[in-house]
Amino acid sequence: MQPEALSKLIAAFRKLPAVGLKTATRYAFHLIDMKDEDVADFIEAIQEAKDTIHFCEECGNYTDQEVCERCKNADKKTICVVEQPRDIQAFEKMGTYNGLYHVLHGALDFQKGIGADQIRIKELLARLNGVQEVILATNPDVSGEMTATYLAQLLKPLGVKVTRLASGIPMGSEIEYADEMTLSRALNDRKEI
Repeated sequence: MQPEALSKLIAAFRKLPAVGLKTATRYAFHLIDMKDEDVADFIEAIQEAKDTIHFCEECGNYTDQEVCERCKNADKKTICVVEQPRDIQAFEKMGTYNGLYHVLHGALDFQKGIGADQIRIKELLARLNGVQEVILATNPDVSGEMTATYLAQLLKPLGVKVTRLASGIPMGSEIEYADEMTLSRALNDRKEI
């Protein structure tokens, strides 16, 4: 029988995404074994993040300012639309994109009751002044595709160039293992060389 405080700590770690019982238990024991000052630093870092991090008023990404640095300094001719703030990190790792971002905070999913009014579409439309291209970088799943199609239909009549991330067979994989949808998209998105 383990102490109640340990059980509570394990249960708290299990609330994190992709953390199962084994990982939560490992985190809990590691935290208990940490020096008191390290635990205090860990708690302080969590509390500071909760107290200071919020959504940028313009793009919806996480920031500790009213308007994030990207919205202040980026090339304002292009907006890359993503579903969640964490999606931006994938683009930032590349280090090659210099435009704006727009976080929808979700995707259309009528089965779950998520319509156009539940995600940040109105805010996107309000940011189009001077924008020449909108890159739709929603996930390549049913909700992401539905959202991209909806946004494309909404944006094209406004005279903005609308593009979608290419999709297909990833580098290093083999064609025989590709599913039909991936292979179909790769064939449709082929480019002249």
